Amino acid sequence: MIDQPEAVAPVHRVPVTLIPFEMVAARAGLGRTTIYAGIAAKTFPGPVKVGKRSLWVESEVDRWIAARIAERDMGSNVGSRNAA
Repeated sequence: MIDQPEAVAPVHRVPVTLIPFEMVAARAGLGRTTIYAGIAAKTFPGPVKVGKRSLWVESEVDRWIAARIAERDMGSNVGSRNAA
């Protein structure tokens, strides 16, 4: 019988920067309740647990912001009320 390797999460080849909630909220211009509602609805990037802390992948937050800008520029109302 051949041993199967354990499934492992893919390794990022580029540096990943993790940022705390305060930076996420400031960048997104949203409050705690709205951010966590967006995470629950799968419309806002979720955090990564590092020990007891929750940190966000900076590039994921940046992509979320860029998507809101793209929606605005395309005249879309998608996410206008519940953007998170």
